[in-house]
Amino acid sequence: MASKTRKVAIVGSGNVGSSCAYAMVNQGICDEIMMIDRTYDRAMAQALDLSHCMDFAGSRTRVYAGTALDCGGMDVVIITAGANPKPGQTRLDVLDQAAAITREIVTDIMKGGFDGIFVVAANPVDIVTYLVWRISGLPRHRIIGTGTSIDSSRLKTLLSEVFSIDPRSVSGYALGEHGESQFVAWSHVTIGGKPVLHILEQHRERFKDLDLDDIARKTKDAGWEIFTRKGSTHFGIGSALAYITRSILNDDHKIIAVSAILDGEYGYRDICTGVPAIIGSEGIQELLELKLTDEEAAKLSRSCAIIRTGIERLAADGVI
Repeated sequence: MASKTRKVAIVGSGNVGSSCAYAMVNQGICDEIMMIDRTYDRAMAQALDLSHCMDFAGSRTRVYAGTALDCGGMDVVIITAGANPKPGQTRLDVLDQAAAITREIVTDIMKGGFDGIFVVAANPVDIVTYLVWRISGLPRHRIIGTGTSIDSSRLKTLLSEVFSIDPRSVSGYALGEHGESQFVAWSHVTIGGKPVLHILEQHRERFKDLDLDDIARKTKDAGWEIFTRKGSTHFGIGSALAYITRSILNDDHKIIAVSAILDGEYGYRDICTGVPAIIGSEGIQELLELKLTDEEAAKLSRSCAIIRTGIERLAADGVI
């Protein structure tokens, strides 16, 4: 009986990479995970530690260490290696350092003959995802950034606390940059299929103290709240990476808000930003174009302008 081994490489064996691997091992998402790090001993140590989970996991995943040049046979390469902002910095402040790291990583991966799907979590993720696309030369549908997937999850969690429901009963997206200019598309947020704006209108007295702008701000700032308290965010984004990868390997066709290269969608081209997409075995099967309000469209325009400024800066520096 013919079978195909599902192989994933994780570049970066720090908090995010190891959290992603741990989630995938416990969920049985793939058959093999190759851990890669600039420090080979750390990749080896993480692989050994993860391999000791197998007696307690539902299925066996082979975990081992490797290098970027060993990625030729991988189905998915996840990039978590990057530069972390210091206190007071934004994700955009580490762009130059992140670009240098990304160029080195992707160049070596492509030298190894990789022809699969990239999933990117390194910040600033929208611009780094665009850079991976340009350096790799792969089709845009095979380059996926985590984008606002984690922000959309944070939004659902916040709303679940307000309405006392399971977060999975909330549908909605944070869109645009995974950063300061992101916004919530409130016109498309629903609870049990009912628009949240209708719920608030119908129950004005009950929810009179609910401030949607405050919810959007908390959604945007959630990562920084975690970062300032413990120095990193990794469980949430690690789970987001595992979720996206599972949708690829299982051809699940999950709709997820990811960083995607736009080619006319929402009226933009040659830019990468967070929008909902159908994720399957070929990567991005289709981008969903939501009908935004004028206010939301203006916020997307502002966000795209900020991302484009970063891309143009890399172009001016000869990085792309």
